Amino acid sequence: METATDKKVVIRTRDIAKVYHESKIPVQALKDVDLEIGEGEFTAIVGPSGSGKTTLLNIIGGLDKPTDGRIQIGGTDISKLNESELIDFRLHNIGFVFQQYNLIPVLTAKENVEFIMLLQKRSKHEMDERAMLLLDEVGLKDKADVRPSELSGGQQQRVAVIRALASRPKFILADEPTANLDSASANNLLDMMAQMNREEGITFIFSTHDQRVIDKARRVVTLEDGMIKHDEVRG
Repeated sequence: METATDKKVVIRTRDIAKVYHESKIPVQALKDVDLEIGEGEFTAIVGPSGSGKTTLLNIIGGLDKPTDGRIQIGGTDISKLNESELIDFRLHNIGFVFQQYNLIPVLTAKENVEFIMLLQKRSKHEMDERAMLLLDEVGLKDKADVRPSELSGGQQQRVAVIRALASRPKFILADEPTANLDSASANNLLDMMAQMNREEGITFIFSTHDQRVIDKARRVVTLEDGMIKHDEVRG
């Protein structure tokens, strides 16, 4: 059976621990997490509420810092980057999809898709072409000039996904991306991400408790009490 190490390892965590001190009693969210993700994987991190899955995803993406341990992404030890370097690294390597979409309300669908490319200082022609191509692929070309408030939840999440994909990142980190979607919208979204995974070689990591995502994943990593309890690679 294929394992993560059968592919080029592009994400590696070593002895990751995270302790939150937001109350009088410290809360250990992660403990000694060692994880390797191979290039082009489509992986779901699962577990009950409080298991540490979102914390792990945020640490991998550099949105949160571990209390202890190291994270290497594409050969870069992001644990050693300062805040400015980390922002730049995320901008050029990682796309994020959040449960609450996080679209910019004053921008149109097309402008939201272009936003990361704008920060990367891509040309106007490239941004226009890429945004319209992706909007067309997800059936939203006719919504290009519409603001998020005028879109359904499923439409907003599709815009959020293609915004993450627009800059051609090496990695997409998706936190509960289907939690607010009906079955049809969720399946369409997952099919689209699976297609992008196959065609563009983007590595996807999901934090989820949604069985629809778990069924589509080719690897399922189960967390319990902040530790990896099971790691299943599917054929």
